[in-house]
Amino acid sequence: MSDRSDATPRRSYSEARRDFDLNRAKSEFVGSFSDGVNACAECCDRYATGDRKALDWIALDGRHETRSFAQLKQDTARFANFLVEQGIRPGDVVAGLLPRTPDLVVTILGTLRAGAVYQPLFTAFGPKAIQDRLAMSGARLVVTDRANLGKLNDVASCPPVAVYAETDAQTDGTEVDLRRALAAQSDRFEPVLRHGDDLMFMMATSGTTGPAKGVPVPLSAMIAIRAYMVDGIDLRPDDVFWNIADPGWAYGLYYAVLGPLLLGHQTTLVEAGFTVDATFDVISRLGVSNFAGAPTAYRLIIASGAERAENLRGSLRCVSSAGEPLNPEVIRWFDDVLDVSIKDHYGQTETGMLVNNHHRLDHPVRPGSAGYEMPGYRVEVLAEDGSVAAPDEPGQLAVDIEKSPLLWFKGYLDQPSKSIEGGFYLTGDTVERDAQGCISFVGRSDDVITSSGYRIGPFDVESALIEHPAVTEAAVIGVPDKERTEVVKAVIVLAAGHEPGESLSAELQDYVKTRLSAHAYPRLIEFVSDLPKTPSGKIQRFLLRKGLTPDS
Repeated sequence: MSDRSDATPRRSYSEARRDFDLNRAKSEFVGSFSDGVNACAECCDRYATGDRKALDWIALDGRHETRSFAQLKQDTARFANFLVEQGIRPGDVVAGLLPRTPDLVVTILGTLRAGAVYQPLFTAFGPKAIQDRLAMSGARLVVTDRANLGKLNDVASCPPVAVYAETDAQTDGTEVDLRRALAAQSDRFEPVLRHGDDLMFMMATSGTTGPAKGVPVPLSAMIAIRAYMVDGIDLRPDDVFWNIADPGWAYGLYYAVLGPLLLGHQTTLVEAGFTVDATFDVISRLGVSNFAGAPTAYRLIIASGAERAENLRGSLRCVSSAGEPLNPEVIRWFDDVLDVSIKDHYGQTETGMLVNNHHRLDHPVRPGSAGYEMPGYRVEVLAEDGSVAAPDEPGQLAVDIEKSPLLWFKGYLDQPSKSIEGGFYLTGDTVERDAQGCISFVGRSDDVITSSGYRIGPFDVESALIEHPAVTEAAVIGVPDKERTEVVKAVIVLAAGHEPGESLSAELQDYVKTRLSAHAYPRLIEFVSDLPKTPSGKIQRFLLRKGLTPDS
């Protein structure tokens, strides 16, 4: 095991929970959440002295480049000046459709520097998913690169577009050549101060009965994000940190970009997609000691065999997992083969991380559990009648709003929220809590599908399928899968004149990949003559999950 493990003493969990103080947590920031604060100043400017490193980047071709906080300060100033030139004002939404490159970090922080709101767009999204999210946010500008620009051609009412083009590339005149525009800007821009309740991110989360819902994230969320990096991740000055989650999603944006930079710590971005060999190479090459990812990646690592991982034994100090429950056998394998403790963490886009097996805090760890509520949050397990469930009895995980000073969620954008009720934020997840307070995930209370760490809304997939001329109706469910937790299954009623078969299944899968996103396509397709429905016409997905259709 790395000798870094004893560099900082662990804290007592019970003391950390008892002694949590919001004002003390706020004092870690240079700005004031009541009088004026700027996220870029907190993540960049305060550390922009000398050559202090902010970013390690591995490009597609294997190049390793770094950026200092001082460089980021200048680059984000140019970007903020560009936004002002485009008429972007504080509070306006700027969307980013970008891969994991330094340009992405500059776009995020430069937007925040100008007092604007950043909206992430996952690069695997197709035009429909992008269109829905841009319509939801009212974005004033989309920033992308050449590889993703074509997706915007089929987006109705698309906002103006700025493109990171190569230096010798020519634009067609319909979008802004961003590199050329940034080169002409000043590298000085005073960060725009905002209030803690003002927004910094506009996220989206999948639902079961409509398009993706907007999740406003205020500047005050930085307090909770920082707290997780300290107590959950246990990020230390001598760590080399790599969170492989894509910043197109909450865990990557909150904890691969913002979180480490809030501590003045280096973060790592790898442009290429995940492979076991590449992951081992980056860990070894950069000396990564603190690593975070999703169980899908860990299961692929295990499947590659212990012999391939042997060279990394003892090199990792902390490994964290989020996105879906972590299987106990994964925990045992990492302990036996890599000599490192991998710990499961639970959170949502709306809340950040809530329940963790904390790396820094001293408490028992039960394999297969999500852990204990993070200091600054108070959670309960509620029975169906709204009472607190008895120990080891299943119920819905709920956050006590009044007793959770780190909870930032106030409701979805322009929508009444059924998730806030009786003084609680209701997560929609079924859990159990033992007598010691340890929480274990049981399952989703709604129909949202969790696959490979992604939350997939059935409505989005169904909407994409119904656009195909061969499909009259579609219902989408999650089917248990050992590697991915769940896979997407589509149960389809065909239009007249179309016959079921493998070729049509493949065509529909490709259609969803292209139109919606690569991670959300149905890996399983069943053709039926009709779907089970209630008298009011609602699809009964619980019957489909049991394998029951009118044909059966």
